[in-house]
Formats: sequence, C-alpha cells, structure tokens
Amino acid sequence: MATPRIYITRPLPAPAMKLLEGAAEFRQWDREAEPVPRDVLLREIVDVDGIVCLITEKMDAEVIERARRCRVIAQVAVGYDNIDVDAATRRGILVTNTPGVLTETTADMAWAILMATARRVVEGDKFTRSGRWKTWELMGFTGQDIYGATLGIVGLGRIGAAIARRSAGFKMPLLYHNRRRAEALEQELGAAYRPLDDLLRESDFVVLATALTPETRHLIGERELGLMKPTAVLVNISRGPVIDQRALYRALVDRKIWAAGLDVFETEPVPMDDPLLRLDNVVIPPHLGSASIATRTKMATMAVENCLAGVTGRIPPNLVNPGAMESR
Repeated sequence: MATPRIYITRPLPAPAMKLLEGAAEFRQWDREAEPVPRDVLLREIVDVDGIVCLITEKMDAEVIERARRCRVIAQVAVGYDNIDVDAATRRGILVTNTPGVLTETTADMAWAILMATARRVVEGDKFTRSGRWKTWELMGFTGQDIYGATLGIVGLGRIGAAIARRSAGFKMPLLYHNRRRAEALEQELGAAYRPLDDLLRESDFVVLATALTPETRHLIGERELGLMKPTAVLVNISRGPVIDQRALYRALVDRKIWAAGLDVFETEPVPMDDPLLRLDNVVIPPHLGSASIATRTKMATMAVENCLAGVTGRIPPNLVNPGAMESR
C-alpha cells in the first residue's frame, strides 16, 4: 500500500505531528496566526488522501469536489458546520470531529466569561491600565451578583450539562431548554425544563450551548431579547449565528439586557467595524472555549488519529457521517 498523503491546514502541536512520523507523507500551511488562503487550499488538496482542518476552513462542495483522492476530512473541533457533510457523504469522504475532550475546558470558559461579564472585569482592567483609577468609588464598576441568581442554559448536551454542574457552588436555581427533555439530567442536576420564552423571562444569566442548525440560526433575535430581564446577562459559547448580532447590539444599547459575553461571532475574526466592539457592556474573547494547552493538544492528536484511520481503510473513532461508508 502506498504511503498516504495528508494536508494539514494549520501547524499542530508536537505530539500530534509525532503521530504522523513514518505513517504518512504530509504538507501543511505553516502560519500559526493566519488561515490558509482559499486558493492555496484548493491547490494543495488535489492529490491528498486525507485533510486535517480547523473551523476556519470552509470545506464546501467546491473543496470536496477538488479533493479527488480524499478519503477523510478530520476536523480539529467538536462542531463541523464549516464542512458540507452531505457533499462529503455523497463522495464517500469520511468526516470526523473531536468530541468529549473539550467539554470541561469549554464549560470552564463559559463560567470565566459569565463571571467577567457580570462583574465587569474586562472593563475594570482597561480602566486601571489607562491610568484613570484615582480613588475607590462606592458604586464604581458595580456589577450583577451571581450567587443565588437563576441560570438558564439553552442546550443541555455534554457542554451544557458541564456548565450546569458548576452552578451548584453558586446555589443557583437551574433552568434549561432542549429540543427534548433530559429527564435523567433533571434528576441529577435539579434542573427544571422551560420552553425557551419562559427560560428567557425567568433567567438572570442565559448561556447558549446549543449546536448550530437551521433551526437554531438566529434563535435569539429581537423578540427573544425583548423577553429577557433588563438586568440579565447573555453568554454565547456555542456558535455565533445562534444570535442575531444586529438585534443584540440594539438590545445592549437600549439596555433591554444588561450585558453579553460572546466567545463566538457570526464572522470570525470579528470585523473591526462591528458596532459591538464599541460597547463597554460586551466581553469578547477570540473564540477561546477549548483553549487550554492540554485540551487543544488532545484535540489535535484525536484529529490526526481520525485522519490516519480514514486514510488506511479503518473506521475512524469519531466518525460523524457513517453513511459515507456506503458511498465508497
């Protein structure tokens, strides 16, 4: 059997690269802070058996058609809405992701954003660094209490449940909304199911942890934001398009909600002319949900393991489109 060829769209941590030694020939885009240009991607994938990619690559029908020899697309992420899975399935290309490993790290980040937003940590840090801190003020940078407040989670999957478990230490009444009731988690977590509208009305903190689907695109828009408390904080660690950002901007300016913490945006990186960047009541990290050293390294090694399995005729451990096996 010929040595398989793999294209990697961004440098990976050393433990992941070590797995490729002697197992495959590979080429990679070697700029850490710059996504592979579209024309380079289209050129590089023509003769490869496998691709390891990030969420920054649009793996659409054009890419899949160009990858004539490709047997597997291995995503270094749990989400894969950047990949045209249907097109890949029709071509018999396996698509894989990296589930499970990032659950706890992403839940940690959700809480970091929630707390930083509620207590105006980023705004206060900028104030101190600017030299404007001259005296202690009784009501200066006062925020919202977390302890005892009501937490509403939209999407009680693995990450949503991990976020929920962390709320116990804050003695927070816990609400959730899902497409389907999660009765086992209700018992474990003491969570109460609510229709989305009721969850938005009752919650002091709303965390979005749902997958991006046609049904959840702009799930939170002007009407939904209007249901929330004026003191409420909205946190999104799912995917940017779950929120209608224009509606969110208006809600924040008009103080229909108190603040938002966004780890994800409709367009990433965030365009510098995005009006949300001008608001003090928004916390905007650069998509850091799974960004711990250990977790990102494990994600990369999982993706390489998935890719090597696919290019050598084995079923990858994290296959998301088993139907592709039938199209081969």
